[in-house]
Amino acid sequence: MAKVRPFRGLRPPKYMVTEVASRPYDVLNSEEARKEAGDNEKSLYHIIRPEIDFAPGTDEHDPKVYEKAVENFKKFQTNGWLVQDRKPCYYIYAQTMDGRTQYGFVVAANVADYLEGRIKKHELTRRDKEEDRMKHVRINKANIEPVFFTFPDNDELEEILRRVTATEPEYDFVSEDGFGHTFWVIDDDKTIDAVSRIFGEIPNMYIADGHHRSAAAALVGKEMADANPNHTGDEEYNFFLAVCFPASHLKVIDYNRLVRDLNGHTDEEFLHLLEKNFEVEDKGTEIYSPQHLHNFALYLGGHWYSLTAREGTYNDSDPIGVLDVTISSDLILRDLLGITDLRSDKRIDFVGGIRGLGELKRRVDSGEMRMALALYPVTMQQIIDIADTGNIMPPKTTWFEPKLRSGLVIHKLDD
Repeated sequence: MAKVRPFRGLRPPKYMVTEVASRPYDVLNSEEARKEAGDNEKSLYHIIRPEIDFAPGTDEHDPKVYEKAVENFKKFQTNGWLVQDRKPCYYIYAQTMDGRTQYGFVVAANVADYLEGRIKKHELTRRDKEEDRMKHVRINKANIEPVFFTFPDNDELEEILRRVTATEPEYDFVSEDGFGHTFWVIDDDKTIDAVSRIFGEIPNMYIADGHHRSAAAALVGKEMADANPNHTGDEEYNFFLAVCFPASHLKVIDYNRLVRDLNGHTDEEFLHLLEKNFEVEDKGTEIYSPQHLHNFALYLGGHWYSLTAREGTYNDSDPIGVLDVTISSDLILRDLLGITDLRSDKRIDFVGGIRGLGELKRRVDSGEMRMALALYPVTMQQIIDIADTGNIMPPKTTWFEPKLRSGLVIHKLDD
């Protein structure tokens, strides 16, 4: 069973939250972070993107950059820009996008649950990216940014969400991207005990987004446990910061492909080759989006095409084989275009559906790319099925929006 517990959150005063909170470190580069922070000394970017405090072009992995993160983190606490709650609490974080709101519990998740597989993953992680985040967790002795979990719907937890979110929130603001962020503190013992008990009855939780942050947090926790001769398992480093959403609250957005060339084929040859495994229908010049599972949208030569995978080209009983990303990777990208490694091949690029299909059209029309392929988004149930069977999603499969805002609450490992 998954174990969570409340924690003494480190967070900004109510009147200061919009100055401190930021987008997560991995959705923007150094110069974008520098621009967004501007002259705001309270921006969390000074902790999660501390290279912005140095000259442009400074290597974000330079030891002095990590040292600056520690210095700034201490400064934020000394100056009262981050203040720790007096007692361990749970929190509720609601995100609103396009009129739709998802509600999650902010908890301290258990390192052992991650290491022993009760927190399930569906993506591979890269050691270099793990190590970067490990350094950040290690030197600050804190999970500055949360990971994004999901769990099977639970009526008791839904009732707590309804009851708590009917009260006055601690934070309530709209960020510059138009997304709403609302945050409540759960500090009454009865509700805290109920949340701990109910989560303790849930067999598994699932990483939706933040596989590298999860791995880094768990590995640093294990390091600290191994280094402590008096380790009991109850220390704060045995837990890490997570926001846990009921599966029905989440919506996975499409994650689309752009390819620079047709592997030597003309447009006509390529369309003809597609007909072996797909029903191909010319939809004209108006943007066409995939209508259902196993239906794709191809943009090529100024036209949109509907591609529907033929019976027998996929396996609906196989959690990997049923995925449209598998079908397209095998039957189009590999077999027709010669692209076998989606992680490293320079001929392919990926665009999250949040940017719209118009972005695919723009990049093909500009001549930068030769074709675009839009996919029907995977479902939360597909993600859970893959994690439960011990499988790994193909690369670049899931895209979640909105991203979790960083800086609403931080979890200190030394409390």
